[in-house]
Amino acid sequence: MSVSPPRPKGPPLTALRAFEAAARLGGFARAAEELGVTAGAVTQQIKGLEDWIGAELFERQAQGVRLSPLGARVAADFTAAFDDLGRAVQGLRTAAGGKVVHIATLPSIAQLWLSPRLPMTRRALPDVTVSITAMETPPNLLRDTFDVGVFYSDAAAGPLVMPIEVDEIFPVCAPELAAGLRAPDDLANVPLIGDSTWAQDWDIWLGQSGAAGQGATYSLYSLAVAEAVQGAGVLIGHKALVAAHLQAGSLVEPFGKRVALDRSLSLLLPQPLQGDGAVARICRMLLQG
Repeated sequence: MSVSPPRPKGPPLTALRAFEAAARLGGFARAAEELGVTAGAVTQQIKGLEDWIGAELFERQAQGVRLSPLGARVAADFTAAFDDLGRAVQGLRTAAGGKVVHIATLPSIAQLWLSPRLPMTRRALPDVTVSITAMETPPNLLRDTFDVGVFYSDAAAGPLVMPIEVDEIFPVCAPELAAGLRAPDDLANVPLIGDSTWAQDWDIWLGQSGAAGQGATYSLYSLAVAEAVQGAGVLIGHKALVAAHLQAGSLVEPFGKRVALDRSLSLLLPQPLQGDGAVARICRMLLQG
């Protein structure tokens, strides 16, 4: 007669993932945001894990939570384990040779830089489908199921960054508005348009030009560009994002002074490009412009 006693159950993978995210990010709310669940769900998962091990992983305080001595001792092991799992999943997807490439990018990059390149990509690679998700911050490419990110590299969260071009900023405006601009000091007499994502860019350019000015800030850079095209003011342009408008003549560069920043428009990858799969082919096209 065979004996098959019940085996002890381990903790759910979701609970371990919740603990690792909260430990790495420093709180339940931030972990919930990354995992796409509620803070209450993270709280419950971690409480269940603590009940299972019979010890606290976090110390609850009025201002939030912090790792307990036990939690701090084991957190790095779980981060390494989930990173390894993420790499294995990415490797599985690459080996499977899928024909859908999932790209995460800033909304402004999606609309002004990436979208104009998609027709060329479809013609060159008719067997590949590109899926684009717009988001404000780069995803963790070792954890999320994106194949590549397109972001400015000062916000890079991926293990591999491949620069496309240095970010240069400079004033741009509609041609009729440019007719009244002779020198940077003239910016004091017109509205300046900027984007909240890069709120310091005007200050940087004006500081290097010895000029002054003030104006409106938009939460969508594409809207700021559209307003500049309509003549609403002078936009602080980003080279990659206004290039098409400069080429078309709907925007012009009145002063010719550009400031290069310590960031680049870049591809963020979970692993080095290998072979000739769909992801590698798309990335090489984007790197070539």
